[in-house]
Amino acid sequence: MRIETVDALEAIYGAPNLASTAKVADRITPEYRRLIEASPFLVLATVGPEGLDASPRGDARGLVRLADDRTLLLPDRRGNNRVDSLRNIVRDPRVGLLFLIPGSGTTLRVNGRAHLSIDPDLLASFAVEGATPRSVAVIEVQELFFQCARAVVRAGLWDADRHVPPGSLPTPGRILAVMSRGETGGEVYDREWPARAARTMW
Repeated sequence: MRIETVDALEAIYGAPNLASTAKVADRITPEYRRLIEASPFLVLATVGPEGLDASPRGDARGLVRLADDRTLLLPDRRGNNRVDSLRNIVRDPRVGLLFLIPGSGTTLRVNGRAHLSIDPDLLASFAVEGATPRSVAVIEVQELFFQCARAVVRAGLWDADRHVPPGSLPTPGRILAVMSRGETGGEVYDREWPARAARTMW
């Protein structure tokens, strides 16, 4: 059986309790600021004509900057140049962010609207090791709230005993070789990637 109406869904799940609704804010509170500043990793969700996209973002030196209590600044560090998320933002400003904090089960969800800035002074302010981002997402926060720790606890995300041995997984080089029918990837790709990433981290 499929659930096809909100009424049918709510008949199964009921109404959210006070703890689920009281935590929602329309601006960055001091408590939520501390969670944002502690996070080195987020998932950025965007939407465009081709569909949805969820992209990882990470930075060891401050993931986002808080311009004020309603605005986040997210630099676009070097990646694969697909620009799926950025292409979506240009055409549809709606974004969602999920912040993770290593060692903590609490996550933070942010919903808002974004635009891309290439202001030279703004880009320069995010320079790392002489490298500047090519754009910065300026995110207007519309709502934010923490998510309880159940998902992280169930997953054992920070439990080293449950970490998957990297050697048991297909490598990026292997995946590329299969998908491209040998035109790219392979053992050479995997062998050269650490040095290449180190040169192009920022």
